[in-house]
Amino acid sequence: MSAPKPLRKPPWLKVRPPGGSGYGRVKGSLRGLGLHTVCEEARCPNLAECWACGTATFLIMGEICTRSCRFCAVASGDPGGQLDAGEPSRVVQAAADWGLRYAVLTSVDRDDLADGGAAHFAACVGALEARLPDLLVEVLVPDFGAHEASIRTVLQAGPEVFAHNLEVVERLQRSARDRRASYAISLDTLRQAKALAPGILTKSSLMLGLGESADEVRACLRHLRSAGVDALTLGQYLAPNRRCLPVLAYPTPERFEQWKLEAESMGFLYVASGPLVRSSYRAGEHYLRALLDARGASPG
Repeated sequence: MSAPKPLRKPPWLKVRPPGGSGYGRVKGSLRGLGLHTVCEEARCPNLAECWACGTATFLIMGEICTRSCRFCAVASGDPGGQLDAGEPSRVVQAAADWGLRYAVLTSVDRDDLADGGAAHFAACVGALEARLPDLLVEVLVPDFGAHEASIRTVLQAGPEVFAHNLEVVERLQRSARDRRASYAISLDTLRQAKALAPGILTKSSLMLGLGESADEVRACLRHLRSAGVDALTLGQYLAPNRRCLPVLAYPTPERFEQWKLEAESMGFLYVASGPLVRSSYRAGEHYLRALLDARGASPG
């Protein structure tokens, strides 16, 4: 029996290829500083838009992930415990060169390191805070095995947002994520972050279109709220290559808007929901707008 024919991508998911002066400037700067972005490694559909605006999410601790999730195109392997001690200063240089107001730091999983890379995250955050004190910093971290010491290390560096992605609903965890990841560990990581630093904004993300039911999504949102998660992003799963899990459905923009309203009714402080929304897509704009709304001001 032949494999099912891939679903045709709907018109609302059509994006332009990368280009423009802003895109070229960011790409050149990244290459010159020896830095990487998750925009490229994860083949994000918003790369052209975000880079044209001079924004990008830094992918720290290398390009080799110790885990192998079936939704991700990042290369998997053994980094051998290697870390680039000069990376924090280069991240700061890039953020300063681009005039960023909001920086997102994410990484591959580094199970080869005793702390999962927590100290390196902290070093990058600390370097940004020291040189660019007005910059808002979000960390999108691995699960760290839900080890309190690693979570505390990152929080003590002072990021404004602590994010960790649940990725998919509970039933799909084992088929979509690496065996070392789990629904319980991810929720525990988020729960501990909120308990250790109650004043920090915690954030998570779900991909839709992998066969999840509406009831499964609702259950997941309730679990995230029970873990103290404040901000949520919901986006369409797009298979980055043929080796990854296939897309099983394309929820309409109207359905994403319905999920936004439902999530807000559960008490999330901020929800970004749409086919092209990603966990760090235009994160600064979203975060600042949420802050303004919370203070009763209009973002204009």
